[in-house]
Amino acid sequence: MPHVPGLRSCYAKVGRLVYFGRMLDKIRLDAEKKLPSAYVANLGDVQHNVFDGRCCRFLGVGYGDLKVRTLEGGSDDEILAWTHSRGVARTEEECHMWNRFLLKLGWRDERSSVLPQRIRDSGLEGKPIETVVDQIEFDEGRDPVADRSWDKV
Repeated sequence: MPHVPGLRSCYAKVGRLVYFGRMLDKIRLDAEKKLPSAYVANLGDVQHNVFDGRCCRFLGVGYGDLKVRTLEGGSDDEILAWTHSRGVARTEEECHMWNRFLLKLGWRDERSSVLPQRIRDSGLEGKPIETVVDQIEFDEGRDPVADRSWDKV
């Protein structure tokens, strides 16, 4: 998948959380019909293993509710505050664990079996990809290994 204007990296944080801002970007881009169809299939919380669903379950809010709130407008921080007020209050430790969990998916876990196919499908054989996030980042033209993106989380 090429770079998608307006779609930030999985590593970008809003508040204490990685990925949350990317999910908001996807909601907004989809509403504007600017999100590529390959991304649209993974929106929401219907599929158990997609990042949107995992993030919403972690926060204790439904994706549909988050989508409505996001499209009402406001900053990412305001939407995150709304999410915290409606969902599950998370500690610093829990947020740290979420960040590390998400960024390591595909490395010696239940997603390990799908990662090699994702790498092949995106033509990224030979890249130093160890996680699903690595594959996403390389696929969108970023190099998380050269940037040592995990050190910035």
